[in-house]
Amino acid sequence: MFEAAIRALAEIFSRPMRAILWKSVGLALVLITVVAITLQRVLNWLAGAGAVWTEQAAGASFHAVIETLSWILSIAAGLGIVLGAVFLMPAVTSLVASVFVDDVADHVERKDYPAEMPGHALPVVRALVEGGKTAGLTILVYLAALPFLLFAGIGFVVFFLATAWLLGREYFELAAMRFRTPAEAKAMRKHHAMQVFIAGLFIAAFVSIPIVNLATPLFGMAFMVHIHKRLSGPRPELLEPERRASVPSV
Repeated sequence: MFEAAIRALAEIFSRPMRAILWKSVGLALVLITVVAITLQRVLNWLAGAGAVWTEQAAGASFHAVIETLSWILSIAAGLGIVLGAVFLMPAVTSLVASVFVDDVADHVERKDYPAEMPGHALPVVRALVEGGKTAGLTILVYLAALPFLLFAGIGFVVFFLATAWLLGREYFELAAMRFRTPAEAKAMRKHHAMQVFIAGLFIAAFVSIPIVNLATPLFGMAFMVHIHKRLSGPRPELLEPERRASVPSV
């Protein structure tokens, strides 16, 4: 897996992948910005509405105290937005990956596996649905794991393992569905659950690095194309016709 990870890292910055990289980074930044602005406005509105209600209930004599608390809450909300953006990055990259999945996979398959026929592009709707499902599941799992943050390091370990499982699951199935039906891709992922989870640890480590994690869709997809190829083993039906004839039947 280390070799596959190194190859995926090298491919991110190759010339053919740079255009995809910039588009991926741009879309991720747009989504993060929209989420941050929305959260900021909602939290500010809640803080303001809460201050007005509290002042009406407590009386005008507590105006200074309430203003100070509102100011502190506004600062805390700002820090919460930054922290939330960090934890939402896996969900954002899942959506971004669904847009550029086939561009990345097609490049890797043609470059590193020229003797095999490349996979079939996923229908756009199907890719978006898969990305949306993973993004939604990511948020639900993170909300469930949120209480573990009270236990310091344990919380971050839980988040890291959850990210590994979620992203490993998504990127492997997206790579597999270029050659298999969705049901077959899910069955293969379950059959190789431990290998896929370990591969997911690499992606989780990548997405935990600030700024660099904007390129997660490219790294994750390129990496899982290699993993899927290795777990699939030799498949004569995928070879180009002239090479398929030279492969002995089993």
